[in-house]
Amino acid sequence: MNTPSLKEVENYNYGIEKIFDKAEDFLPINGTDYVELYVGNAKQAAHYYKTAFGFQSLAYAGLETGVKDRVSYVLVQDKIRLVLTTPLVPDSPIADHVRKHGDGVKVIALWVDDATEAHDMTTERGATSCFEPMTESDNDGEVVRSGIHTYGDTIHIFVERKNYNGVFLPGYEPWVSEYNPPSTGLKFIDHMVGNVELGAMNKWADFYARVMGFANLVTFDDKDISTKYTALMSKVMSNGNGRIKFPINEPAIGIKKSQVEEYLDFYGGPGCQHIAVATDDIVFTISEMRKRGVEFLYVPGKYYDTVGERVGEIAEDMAILKSLGIMVDRDEEGYLLQIFTKPVEDRPTLFFEIIQRKGARSFGKGNFQALFESIEAEQARRGTL
Repeated sequence: MNTPSLKEVENYNYGIEKIFDKAEDFLPINGTDYVELYVGNAKQAAHYYKTAFGFQSLAYAGLETGVKDRVSYVLVQDKIRLVLTTPLVPDSPIADHVRKHGDGVKVIALWVDDATEAHDMTTERGATSCFEPMTESDNDGEVVRSGIHTYGDTIHIFVERKNYNGVFLPGYEPWVSEYNPPSTGLKFIDHMVGNVELGAMNKWADFYARVMGFANLVTFDDKDISTKYTALMSKVMSNGNGRIKFPINEPAIGIKKSQVEEYLDFYGGPGCQHIAVATDDIVFTISEMRKRGVEFLYVPGKYYDTVGERVGEIAEDMAILKSLGIMVDRDEEGYLLQIFTKPVEDRPTLFFEIIQRKGARSFGKGNFQALFESIEAEQARRGTL
């Protein structure tokens, strides 16, 4: 692919600015505060994410801190906070969630300046309240949180922490551990993808536009994301400052069962399919993660026969990218490098994307064919295609 002209770049930038202008932005969001997974064994899951992904210990809540029904371990890597929560009693909403879904994302928490106003504005626009604004406090100050329901059993919690100086949230204590493997270079959450049932994509895209003021950044139809066997459709919703991006996927009609249908079957309904985390050096990050046992989707070698012609000149050594299975794509603003893990639990549900953006704002459309073929190969091995 030829390097875009200055005029093409200016036109693209203007287009992106107009898309963000369409976001009403009545709900200012500073970024992702944390992501909470309900899991079957938080202690063991925490060890996995520390060892394999390079997270480090941050905070803890459980029996020792006065919590009787659950235990939570908080992990951190740069701006990413991951909370792993396990039920301590069999009859609880957390236990019900794990029984139905397996390990999966329950909470996508958003950092806001005013959690009460965020709750009031979104519920006035049609969101279903999960819980009213509540103030939690300890010796380090106070945090205000509120929550709304989204697709499936997933919720958004609005977190207002401007008056808090503690380690994480009131009720948590510092988690001191002698085992903290070095970081793998993960920086922040780039986007999070939700899978919904056939016919529900537009409903949830409208939810994010109407209830939260997001704009539709880009739409992919079944011609963009398909093979001869399966297909899906997707709308990427973004808030006004572009810090929060939620692609919403739904299955499209195909000859065989798509990855979205497989996810819905094994997860037991809609949910977060994958978390995309950013790095400044994807070669280092993936080299480290592979050494630590993380499994990635296999990219067919033939993909690299033509990728250079499609993306043009890049700074990275294509031979190294091929050896690691890292894919490349370009848009009018630059290029990106990306790779996808296999599911990080036995159910073929949640997985991670590792992404490095070198100017590109897109989502790797040029890689969709190779990615789908890789996913279908894994589905065939599982007998779920």
